Amino acid sequence: MPDKARQPIVLDTNIVLDVFIFSDAASLPLKAALAAGELDWVATQPMRDELERVLAYKQLAPRLDFYQLSADDVLAGFDRHARLTEVAPKASVTCSDADDQKFIDLAVSLQCRLLSKDRHVLSMKKRLLALDVQAQAAL
Repeated sequence: MPDKARQPIVLDTNIVLDVFIFSDAASLPLKAALAAGELDWVATQPMRDELERVLAYKQLAPRLDFYQLSADDVLAGFDRHARLTEVAPKASVTCSDADDQKFIDLAVSLQCRLLSKDRHVLSMKKRLLALDVQAQAAL
């Protein structure tokens, strides 16, 4: 059952990487809000599966090593902060990158904010806003 006091939010994989690995300056307010329990980060199992797949990319290994993290550490952060829900039905708008559709579908279903740095998602800002979804790169 969602907590009505907390704002629901959907996070694209690139944002999750920024929060849990890179500590990107733009992600610090999001990281703090998650740690304080101020946001209801809603995700699906396919979103977690994508994160797990991305964490196995060879080009990410040096970054994980540099920050002294493992893929399991990042997945534990996901598990600690994200609330898993059912996969949302297909939204009335379609992203040109099929991998991003699951994030759009969930945000439209919840009519909540979607954080993504993906150009395919951000190019849909106006169409998503018409569906009560605010797509942006940072809080």
